[in-house]
Amino acid sequence: MTEHNPSLTSFIKVLTFFAALGGFLFGYDCGIISGALVLLKTEYNLSTLWQQLIVSITIGSAAVAALAGGFLNDILGRKRVILLASFIFTIGAGVMAGTPNKEVLLVGRLVVGLGVGLAATTVPVYIAECAPPHARGRLVIVNGCCIAGGTATAGVIAGSFSYFSWGWRIMFGLSAVPAIIQLIGFLFLPESPRWLVRHGHHQKALEVLKKIHGSQQAEKEHEIIQNSERKQKRIEHEQKGRSVVLQVLETPAVRKALIVGCGLQIIQQFAGINTVVYYNGTIIRMSGVESDTVTLWLAAAVSSCSLIGNLISLFLVSKVGRRKLVLGSLAGLVICLIFIGVAFLMISITAPSADIVNPVAGICASYSTCSDCILEENCGFCFRQNGSSYVTNSGSCLPVDKTDIKHSMVGMCSEIYNKTSDTVWGYDFCPSSFGYMALAGMVMYLLIFGQGMGPMPWVINTEIYPTWARGFCNGCATAANWISNLIISMTFLSLTEAITRYGAFFLYAGIAVVGFVFLFTLLPETKDKPLEDIVHLFARPVCSCCTGESYVQYDIVNTEGEEEPLLNDTKNEVKTIPGSDTVKPLNAL
Repeated sequence: MTEHNPSLTSFIKVLTFFAALGGFLFGYDCGIISGALVLLKTEYNLSTLWQQLIVSITIGSAAVAALAGGFLNDILGRKRVILLASFIFTIGAGVMAGTPNKEVLLVGRLVVGLGVGLAATTVPVYIAECAPPHARGRLVIVNGCCIAGGTATAGVIAGSFSYFSWGWRIMFGLSAVPAIIQLIGFLFLPESPRWLVRHGHHQKALEVLKKIHGSQQAEKEHEIIQNSERKQKRIEHEQKGRSVVLQVLETPAVRKALIVGCGLQIIQQFAGINTVVYYNGTIIRMSGVESDTVTLWLAAAVSSCSLIGNLISLFLVSKVGRRKLVLGSLAGLVICLIFIGVAFLMISITAPSADIVNPVAGICASYSTCSDCILEENCGFCFRQNGSSYVTNSGSCLPVDKTDIKHSMVGMCSEIYNKTSDTVWGYDFCPSSFGYMALAGMVMYLLIFGQGMGPMPWVINTEIYPTWARGFCNGCATAANWISNLIISMTFLSLTEAITRYGAFFLYAGIAVVGFVFLFTLLPETKDKPLEDIVHLFARPVCSCCTGESYVQYDIVNTEGEEEPLLNDTKNEVKTIPGSDTVKPLNAL
């Protein structure tokens, strides 16, 4: 076993560490904004529109940067783009931490989004192109672990500084620390060897490969990369300099790989991950926690479940394979989403009545139950605890105090009412004994998501494209992820108003089922296969459901016009084909 899977060199470990800091920045930014908004809402009296802008502008700019990053990766190289991403993120973090008003904060969020988008596109590709084949999946998952670790760290930071009104500045400012570390570290790290070979820097590529593999294996790896590149150059010459976009669209195997890669990223978002994260704090409050600070700490603990799942996948990916982890995870997510949906349904069915009507409550007085009341953003539910229990049978739907959402504007939960110790203001939740059911479903969801649908889309997208298309295609897939994220973020509140909260979870479960069928049909196994050969898996017929460990590259046409396999099984043995003298490029398949 040691002969086939040699231990990793210190160089590749250091390289992966500094590269994966980009994943940490990605996760930290996604996680810190929810904690910072708790304080920002009071600091700048943010309306719902401004809150949505502050969150969404980062997602939108990240999507644009991801698309641009695909082209920049091919032109400038992976290393330069990561340096650029670190620099941009550092500037954005400084702008956010020192902002004098909400308008400048918005600019800072936009700048940070550009850095996050570039890093999300480039870091997984850089790691995959440098990693030995047997460790490629594990090393790319390190980036996924750092994304989850960044989110968990953000929760701890948010909890620590939530006691101070100015704490949000520290939350944003601290994100510059890993960006600066990455920036300095990458000044001393090399370019991807595959990018170097593609651009004619063969000696530099060989030197990098020696640091990664050792001298003997480096020569073999260099020869494999060169052979693949020579073949591609011949095809590009026949294409007469056509753009990479047209080449991708006109190459069936690459086009199919791009559809699968983008599909993976879209399914990851539409399987409800951001919805579950969004309701993290709400579900905890349903369980009986009133304090915002305690809620933030518990939310950080729950978010760490995704990190645990990623760590589990780190050990499983090389043994089980990508395909099984994706399909097993997606099947588990369907069950969890249905479970959470049932929990919210029970919460809705058992929701207390808003039968204590306040005559000056305005539109809020028209809602008859707690579940209807809290779907209106300007209303909240005020109730009294039943002893030590959070469960109650009745309460009052009251307007929210816009200057302090911790109180109602009128009634017994208002600031001037002399609120008693047993009076609870449920701005965005209903008291329910089923809160723990939803919390259990959320914990299981994050654990299962972390084992498959969290890291695997990033791993697979670094593997399934040829070198000439890897930057562009990975940029498209990353942009698909961010655009899907943006769609979910912009439509979720409207969706819950239209089909209720439990309806939204049932809808996401249905989308996950469709995603399972799509991936079961089209996603092949890529474990232990050389990067240069993986795209040929997509030259098969449509169904990949029976894909095993062997694969065949259909790349040669005999003189009678019949396709013959160039490679036989995983040993990459070239078959001798009598009379075969015509090479057929992949884009002619």
